Amino acid sequence: MTTTPKVAVLDYGIGNLRSAQKALQKVGADAILTREHGEIEAADAVVLPGVGAFGACMDALRQADLESAVHGAVNAGVPFLGICVGMQMLFDASEEDASAEGLGIIPGTVQWIPDTVQRPQMQWNQLHILHDDAMFAGLGRAPWMYFVHSFHGVPTHSADTVATVHYGQTLNVAFRRNNVFATQCHPEKSAHDGLALLANFVQWARV
Repeated sequence: MTTTPKVAVLDYGIGNLRSAQKALQKVGADAILTREHGEIEAADAVVLPGVGAFGACMDALRQADLESAVHGAVNAGVPFLGICVGMQMLFDASEEDASAEGLGIIPGTVQWIPDTVQRPQMQWNQLHILHDDAMFAGLGRAPWMYFVHSFHGVPTHSADTVATVHYGQTLNVAFRRNNVFATQCHPEKSAHDGLALLANFVQWARV
């Protein structure tokens, strides 16, 4: 068992990379920002954060030569966490940019939140947990998380959705597919509950 797991936060130049790194360090990880394939392959877990536009993030990831590193980590079975636009990038495609191809790790598309509510949703909201998952250990059934988003994931397989929120309608905001967990919220900005989620990820990486 690794006491202090090494977590590779993928450094492709976009997003709240250092905030995610610092939050992971706070909950016990040796978290590094890296785009070095050797460091990523040697890590106990991998994190893909992201903020901004889907297409721009996908372009930046590919320009940093990190697409194959994502697939390599997923295929190797290590714990993998996607955060915010990093979550969206794991899908096949997004309505935000029809020309951009996603990573195709979670089958499905990223779709607009209906325009009947203010976009983006920029507020705290309560998760409705659909399925037990080790990432939710100790969080109760309706933890509070912080969101900034105009899109939500719509997976091909509904069982991939593990949590939703209500914002005008039911929105899918957390997903599990094998060794991949992805969430639309910002756990690094979500106080106690967010840090608890990240601590569960670090504990998963220790196994």
